[in-house]
Amino acid sequence: MSLQELKTTEAGKWWDLGACRGLEASIFYPDDEAEAQIAKRVCDGCNVQQKCLDHALTFREKSGVWGGATERDRRRIIRQRRRTA
Repeated sequence: MSLQELKTTEAGKWWDLGACRGLEASIFYPDDEAEAQIAKRVCDGCNVQQKCLDHALTFREKSGVWGGATERDRRRIIRQRRRTA
């Protein structure tokens, strides 16, 4: 990530740097796990994947694929964090 990208990310505009930018939003709101794999592949190559996931966990996003994690994945992450806290 370049210095400019880092400054933009720190300013809270990480979403402008996402690999998903410009893609059809419906890709990230799949009907099932098989469809979720398409979104997860986009997320795999994203420079702001962790920031996106952190956002979804912090704001308890209820639907969609965020940072490469589905709703089910995020619930699992939250449970694991509670157990280790």
